[in-house]
Amino acid sequence: MLVKWTRCTVKDRRGFERGQRKWAGLPGEPGFLGQGGGWSRSRPDVVHLFSLWESRAFYDSFMARSHDRLAASQAGTYTGARVRLFSHRFDVKTGFEPRFTDVDVVRVAHCRVRPDRVENFALMQEKVWNPAMAGSPGMVRGLFGEAPGDEFLILSMWRAAAEHGKYRTERIERLSLRARTAADVAALTGAVVDLEPSWTV
Repeated sequence: MLVKWTRCTVKDRRGFERGQRKWAGLPGEPGFLGQGGGWSRSRPDVVHLFSLWESRAFYDSFMARSHDRLAASQAGTYTGARVRLFSHRFDVKTGFEPRFTDVDVVRVAHCRVRPDRVENFALMQEKVWNPAMAGSPGMVRGLFGEAPGDEFLILSMWRAAAEHGKYRTERIERLSLRARTAADVAALTGAVVDLEPSWTV
């Protein structure tokens, strides 16, 4: 499975949202699995979108055929779009499903890992972080993805912001020490995203 993560700064909110509804045609595309997104909690003008595809080949085919037609309606409504592609490596919790209909909040963490620490980082994700997240009330599902260049994405889906906030307050510091995250990670950015139900495809 391929994960596409798009982040941009919106300058015409109404126009952007109107254009976002055009993406409702995606389910007819071969290999498309699901899409969702919303507004960053800490930066209200920033949007994060996540689309899931069966494979890179299906995604590339869509980009060559249909993408520009769908995207045209949002031209001029945003700036600074950044797109990253990640291959699914393993689930956070079990049985990841590519849907956004039963969650309100997505937490995205983007990590650049020191080259000699990549395998340790993935192991700590599997052995320390995943069980902690999977056992947290309100955490529904998630995935761990990787891209060339020692780059990783952790996407976790939560029923509500309050439940994610509780996990964050109670556990993050302790888990970071246990996993020795500081030794592995060269750079870490992230966001908590309030999903817009009308953008879910």
